[in-house]
Amino acid sequence: MTPLGSALVGLWPYVAAFLVGWFVPRRQGWAERLGVATSALLGVVLIVGLWPVAPAAGVGDDKPGEWPHLLNLLVFLPIVGALGVLFLPRQAPKVLRAVTLAILAGDFVVSLWLLGVPMTTGWHFQYIATWIPAFGIRYHVAVDGISLWLVLLTTLTTPIAAYVSFGSIRRRTKELCFAILLLQGAMLGAFVALDLFLFYVFWELLLVPMFIIIGVWGGVERIKASYKFFLYTMAGSVLMLAAILYLVWVHTDLVGYPTFDYLALSRLSLPRVAAALCFYAFALAFMVKVPMFPLHTWLPDAHVEAPTGGSIILAAVLLKLGTYGYLRFCMGMFGGAAWQSGATLAGIAIGLGILYGALVAWKQADIKRLVAYSSVAHMGFAMLGLFAGTRAGVEGSVLTMVNHGISTGALFLLVGVIYDRRHTREVREFGGLAKVMPVYATIFVIMTLSSIGVPGTNGFVGELMVITGTYVSQSLGGFAKVQAVLAALGVILAAVYMLSVVERMFFGPLTNRANRRLPDLSPREVIALAPLVVLVFVIGLFPNIFIARMRPSVNALLEDYEQSWKAHSEMPDHGQARMRAQPEGPRRKGYPEPPPPRAEPPGAEAGREVARLPTEEDVP
Repeated sequence: MTPLGSALVGLWPYVAAFLVGWFVPRRQGWAERLGVATSALLGVVLIVGLWPVAPAAGVGDDKPGEWPHLLNLLVFLPIVGALGVLFLPRQAPKVLRAVTLAILAGDFVVSLWLLGVPMTTGWHFQYIATWIPAFGIRYHVAVDGISLWLVLLTTLTTPIAAYVSFGSIRRRTKELCFAILLLQGAMLGAFVALDLFLFYVFWELLLVPMFIIIGVWGGVERIKASYKFFLYTMAGSVLMLAAILYLVWVHTDLVGYPTFDYLALSRLSLPRVAAALCFYAFALAFMVKVPMFPLHTWLPDAHVEAPTGGSIILAAVLLKLGTYGYLRFCMGMFGGAAWQSGATLAGIAIGLGILYGALVAWKQADIKRLVAYSSVAHMGFAMLGLFAGTRAGVEGSVLTMVNHGISTGALFLLVGVIYDRRHTREVREFGGLAKVMPVYATIFVIMTLSSIGVPGTNGFVGELMVITGTYVSQSLGGFAKVQAVLAALGVILAAVYMLSVVERMFFGPLTNRANRRLPDLSPREVIALAPLVVLVFVIGLFPNIFIARMRPSVNALLEDYEQSWKAHSEMPDHGQARMRAQPEGPRRKGYPEPPPPRAEPPGAEAGREVARLPTEEDVP
């Protein structure tokens, strides 16, 4: 076949996906058709681009080049853009919105470069620069197969949230653009930071723009909700900071030089009491963010009062910082204490997270509060997979993080759509909406099926892996099988409360006259939802293209997790802290080296002789 014929044959899946997406919308408007067609095309590109291909015979092990400044561009493009927005005129809201969306879209395009490099064991796109050498603080950023998908989730959902917000928020546009861009950069920085001081800076920085988004553009109780969100998170963060400083002090005492780097601090083997205290100091900060019972009470208020865009970012990304933090830092640095506490924490995640969250969601009359409590239940699955400490559990947990960001983010967007039309979220105000809003009803049902984990959608594979990983977990001991069964019961309860609200909202008679003339989804809303709908089926039907990228990193983390547990179990009751062996191979890349000895300037010795204090021999 000629090269032209081969190219045409190879292009047919992309052309077919684009044409199907173009002709699916039956309504007028080229923008809506183009948005749906482009989303379908990108879905096929994602599948084909990530599909595992066996290396051809004779091909070497050459890997694509990794530009070391890629993560710097990814993090600081929105941060610099946020500062640039401050210099634009407030009287040009269209320009402000266009610039913000262009920066976020550019950040998303830059993040796709990460998919061009196989996520083998070790760190990728690593960049290290000395920051505050006197305290051993470095600017150290990198990604692996775990943080990769969370970075991409951030760069995808934040532009969608901004695009939706610009359609409903018309006041203080300049401040909104600044807050969204700053929040984007801080979230990405937290996902890629490998220096604990740098991580803590980004962790605290992201509180400010979210506090502003809830407090300025939120609902009636926005001030209360914003302060509650800020104080809960800040309280946990202070304990984490104390634990970080203790780890640096111990490392300095053992090795002779300070460092905040994760690669070095993760090799510390602390006495049992100190390890447990540091573990819970970190875990508390992350469990507030997840959130886990009883630290979850800020979440429903924040979700209900936040504007639609804020709720999307909160559900899709901010909650994942808690699960990611536990996986990376609690399991990565305190494996022994994490293993020892796994069974207890798993019981809390199931009984007071999955089951309690589902039962409370079932009784909610407000749709947005229902989705908020469903987040508590779904994030319980993500934490359960981490507590199980198995490969299936951890991979399922990471996949559940991504799936929850897609499905729950879309549900909050859909709730915001109906609230903009009716200015109420009470379930009893609706009924029979499928008759007047068929497109809205169809997408709501798709996202509901995704949320409850129906096979073929993205929610199924992640939760199934978490349950199976829990069933065979060694760290959970004799409770593993019982906890797996109880977690499966949570899936059934999710189906009960989600399908119940779908039945009451969309089916049956259209009794409320206020609903008879409601407009269906606008082109803006369809364009925002189209990528999320496509990902529901891409992940649901082809999950291995996502799992294969994270597997080497998960295996490496679990290997360190088990070694840390062995060192913890061998530690005497009154043992002393010590350093474990440094990692070998690619995982050692970036390990902090001791600072070079300081050279004395010429004449320093003579100067000291002149400046010495007088002794008795000098006294006449």
